[in-house]
Amino acid sequence: MDPTKGEKDDAQKKAERLMKKLGISGKYNLTEHEMCMAANLVDPLTVASSWEDIGGLTHTIEDIQETVILPFKRRELFQTSNLIQPPKGVLLYGPPGCGKTMIAKAIAKSANACFINLQIASLKDKWYGESQKRAEAVFTLATKLQPSIIFIDEIDSFLRARSSMDHEATSLLKTQFMSFWDGLMTDSRCSIMIIGATNRPQDLDAAILRRMPAMFHVGLPDALQRAEILDLILQDEPVADDVDLNEIADEALNYSGSDLKELCRNAAIYRIREFVKAEREAGLAHYSEGEEYCDAQTDLALHQLRPINGNDFQRALVKMRESNHFTRTGLPQNIELD
Repeated sequence: MDPTKGEKDDAQKKAERLMKKLGISGKYNLTEHEMCMAANLVDPLTVASSWEDIGGLTHTIEDIQETVILPFKRRELFQTSNLIQPPKGVLLYGPPGCGKTMIAKAIAKSANACFINLQIASLKDKWYGESQKRAEAVFTLATKLQPSIIFIDEIDSFLRARSSMDHEATSLLKTQFMSFWDGLMTDSRCSIMIIGATNRPQDLDAAILRRMPAMFHVGLPDALQRAEILDLILQDEPVADDVDLNEIADEALNYSGSDLKELCRNAAIYRIREFVKAEREAGLAHYSEGEEYCDAQTDLALHQLRPINGNDFQRALVKMRESNHFTRTGLPQNIELD
């Protein structure tokens, strides 16, 4: 009896649902291992992020769109010369919270290609040799579904530098993966691209870095980019006239995009606290804990809430500085290759 049968059956059912949504169900004769990997497919319609949701990375996004998106949307332009063939490997690297995963989601939504969000756990199997078969299935599936993109988030956790301390199964899995990756690089007719994201590029194996010639540094935003990100985060929020986003951006030195979102969340929560406190003091907070507001009560509460003001942001900045909640250092933009 196979103790992983239930897991495999669930993966196959998920894969069948995804392929039906993508309109490719029944078009391909997939093996058992390929069906397990097909559970990592992404439906572009379910991806919430788009290029418009990413702030402060205009030039990086333009480069990525030209390198990644254009070859999939205008394949005929890249068939005239071997020199202009798109790279088979792309690396997004930089500090945490700066937009690497959001870029990957935007690519999945707009690339006009099958997007495989490879979960490393789906490669692992307790039976000897099964992990290697699953690694092979990733590439055979991508080949059948091409044009396709294989995305590996936190790629350093899987393809870090090899050492004599590696377990035999792990070493074999890495070798198998890189071997099939080489097959993509030598086949000019293959429309498959592997994209990796990491905040620790220095931990990647040198052989992996060689296979990812297109590298994009997604770094900490500068003051102008921080103001742009703040404007994007607050575009649907009520903000008082005394809020100067440029001034806040100047004070938010070394904040990543996710830090800025947390800053805005902290600032926005103060008006909720004040409103609830005023209700309690006035004896209006008569609902019991766990009781839900009705729609009319919710609308009334939202109408009575004041806008987010400059003092809220100053308090939020002080709070975040005290909690040391922002990224202090970025990664070097230059990576030394062996």
